[in-house]
Amino acid sequence: MRVRELSVDPQVVQQLEGEGLDQLYPPQEDAIHAGVLEGKNLVLASPTASGKTLVAELCILKHILEKNGKAIYLAPLRALASEKFKDFQRFSSIKKPSGSPVRVGVSTGDYDSSDPWLGRYDIIVSTNEKADSLLRHRAPWMNELSLVVADEIHLLTEHERGPTLEVVLTRLTEINPNIQVLALSATVRNAEELGEWLRAGSVTTEWRPVPLKEGIYHDGQLQFRDGSSRIIPSGTKTPVLDIALEVLATGGQALIFTETRRSAVEMGRKASVAVKPRLSKIEDRSLNTIAERVLSSGEKTRLSEALAGQISAGAGFHHAGLTGTHRGIVETSFRDGRIKILAATPTLAAGVNLPARTVVISSYERFESGHGRYPISVLEYKQFCGRAGRPKYDKYGESVLIARNQDEADWLMENYVLAQPEKLWSKLAVETILRPHVLATIAAGYAKTEEGLYTFFGRTFYAHQYGPRMIKGKIGEVLKFLAGQEMVEEDGRELAATKFGKRVSELYIDPMSAVILRDGLYNRAKKMTDFSLLHLISKTPDLAPRPRPRGSEFDKLGVLAASHSDEFMGEVPNQFEDPIAYDEFLSQLKATLVLTDWTNEFSEDQILETRKVEPGDLLRLVQGTEWLVFAAQELGRLFGHKDLLGPMEMLRVRVAKGVKPELVKLVSLDGVGRVRARMLYGAGLKSIDDIKERSLTELTSIPSIGPSLAKKIKEQAGGLIKAEEWEKAKSTKPAETEQQQVVLTDYEDAE
Repeated sequence: MRVRELSVDPQVVQQLEGEGLDQLYPPQEDAIHAGVLEGKNLVLASPTASGKTLVAELCILKHILEKNGKAIYLAPLRALASEKFKDFQRFSSIKKPSGSPVRVGVSTGDYDSSDPWLGRYDIIVSTNEKADSLLRHRAPWMNELSLVVADEIHLLTEHERGPTLEVVLTRLTEINPNIQVLALSATVRNAEELGEWLRAGSVTTEWRPVPLKEGIYHDGQLQFRDGSSRIIPSGTKTPVLDIALEVLATGGQALIFTETRRSAVEMGRKASVAVKPRLSKIEDRSLNTIAERVLSSGEKTRLSEALAGQISAGAGFHHAGLTGTHRGIVETSFRDGRIKILAATPTLAAGVNLPARTVVISSYERFESGHGRYPISVLEYKQFCGRAGRPKYDKYGESVLIARNQDEADWLMENYVLAQPEKLWSKLAVETILRPHVLATIAAGYAKTEEGLYTFFGRTFYAHQYGPRMIKGKIGEVLKFLAGQEMVEEDGRELAATKFGKRVSELYIDPMSAVILRDGLYNRAKKMTDFSLLHLISKTPDLAPRPRPRGSEFDKLGVLAASHSDEFMGEVPNQFEDPIAYDEFLSQLKATLVLTDWTNEFSEDQILETRKVEPGDLLRLVQGTEWLVFAAQELGRLFGHKDLLGPMEMLRVRVAKGVKPELVKLVSLDGVGRVRARMLYGAGLKSIDDIKERSLTELTSIPSIGPSLAKKIKEQAGGLIKAEEWEKAKSTKPAETEQQQVVLTDYEDAE
C-alpha cells in the first residue's frame, strides 16, 4: 500500500511524501487493515524500526484533522518523551480545519500541578507517571482526549513502571469510554490477551526492514540460528571486542551490552585502544571536537574525562551515571556513525532509539543484592536484539550471545535464540504498589464507595488475568492501612479522603513516605538540623534506590551515626538485633552525607571521589530530595509546623542549587547557579542590592560572566543600564568569554 492511498488528510500525505515515504511496511499495512484509522483499538507488536511510530502518527493526525480530537502519547522515559516531542513538532506545518497549526506540548515534571496550559495543545507527550499525576489532579482537558498511544506496552510486566501504566490506561478508558487505544511494543507474546483487556484487535509480526540474525559465539566461531556461521579472528583475547572489531572492519558499528556500569566503562576503554589506530585523520579531528564538547558541558569529572578520552579514540560508554547532556552527546555521536563501538548497560535498551549493525550481549546474567546472580528474561534479551540493524545502512543486523563452553552455547541457543518471550503479567496486586493507586482513586473522586473502588480495579489488566476477586482482598488490606493512617475516612461503605490523604495523592508521593514525614515532623530530634531533615527524607521509599555503602564505608558510617545520635528522627536500628534494618539505615545515612556534601558546595568530582556516587545518580538523588523536601513543607503546613517552614524552604533551595546558605539569594537570579554565585560572592557581591549598584564593567570582570549575562543579571536585580554603559561593557569583555560560560555552567543548568 502506498502513502497516497491512505484515507487521511491530503496535508498528511504531502508531509510524509516530502519526507521520502512512499510505500508502507507490511506491519503498517496490517494495522491499516485492522481498522486503526477507523478508530478501532489495536495492540501492534512488531520489531524495532518496523514503522510503529508512523501508525501512531497517522492515527494522531486523523483524530486532530478529521475528528476535532486530542491525543496523548505515553512514553516510559523522559528521554523518550523528549525524543517523540521533537519528532512530532514537524507536524506544526499542518493546518487544522480552523486554520490554526497542529500544536504539540510535552509535560514530564512537576507532579503537583494539573498543567491547564496543556489544554491548548492537540498532541500531548507525557511520561506514564506525569499522566497519572494529571489524572489525580483531574486536569479538565483529559476529558477531551480521543486517542491514547501507549508506547513500550510490554513494560506492563515490570514491577516498577508497569502498574502505573496499567492504572493510567484503565483510568483513561473509564473517563473517556469512546477513546481509541493504540498500544505499541516490539515484543508482546500474549498480544491477544492484552487486546481482550483493551477491547482491541491485535497485530503481531516478526517482519523487520533489516533482517535479524541471532547467534551464539563460542571458541572463535559465530553460529547463527539459520545455520550459517563464520570465524572471528582473535586479536584482543576478548571475544566481545574481537566480534566488534570484525564488524567495524566491514563498515558496521557495534553495540556491546555489559552487566554493570564499571564493566561498560572498562569495555569502552579497551575498545578505544583497539579502534584508535583504525581512524582516519578526518575522523580523528571530528572525534576530538566531540570530546571537547563533553569536557565543556558541565563540570569536569573523572567520569567525563574518561568518556572524552574514549570518544576521541572512536569508542565510548553509556549508562545512567552520566549526566543527561553527556548521554545525549554519546547517543547523537553513535547515531551519526562517529563512535564506532559503544559499551552500554541494559538501561539503553529501554526505549532510546540507538541501532547498530551488531549487538553483542556480553553476559546473560544479572546480579541483584540479596538474590545473587540470575538469568535475564527472554523478553529482555529480545529487547537487546531489537537494536541490531540500522535501516538504510545495513543489509542485516546481528545479535550475539557469548558462551564459555559448548554446553552453555547449546543452552543459550535453546533458551534464548529459539525461545519465545515470556507473557506479560500484571504486577499491580502488591500492597506497596496498590497503596498510592487506591488512595488516588478515592482522593480524586473516581470512587466514592468500596463497591466503586472494586469496580474500578476490576477493570485492570490484573483483574482481567486473575479475576476481580483476587485483587479485592489486597484492596481491603490497603484500605485498612489508609484508614489507620487517617488518609481515608470510611462511613459504612462510603469512602472519602481526608485533607491529609488528598494532599499526599496530589504530591504524588508514596503514602508510606507521607507517614514517615508526618511522624518525623511530630517526633522531632533533640537537635533539629538540616542533617535531621535530610536523614528523614532519606528514610522514605520514594528516595530509593539509595547509594549503597562500600567496603570501609560501613565502619565510618557507624562512627558517624554515633556522633549524630541526637539529630536522628526516630530510633537507630541495632546492628546485631536487626542487621538488615541496620544496613538500610547506613544506606540512608550515606544518602544524607552525599546531600550534605552537595549543599556544602562539594564538586561533582569530589563526591564521585569520596562517596563513589556518579553525576547522573547525584542528579536523581538531588531532584528526588528537592521534591520530598517540598512535600515535607506541604505536610508541615497542613499539620501546623509553622516554625519549620522557613528552614525547610532554605534547605529546599540549597538542595536544588547545591549551595551554602549565603548563596541562596544569589542563585534565585536566572543564569546564576552554584559556580557563578560563588564567584559573585567572592567578588564582594553578596546580595541582590550589591549587584544592583555595580556597573556592567565590574560584573563582566568576573570570570564566566560576559556582557549579555551581566546585563541580564543586573536587570533582574533592578539596576538601570545606560546605553553608553552597555556599549562599554561589550567592547571591554573579549567575545570568547561567552563561550567559556558553557564550561562553567552549573550542575543543574547542565541538565
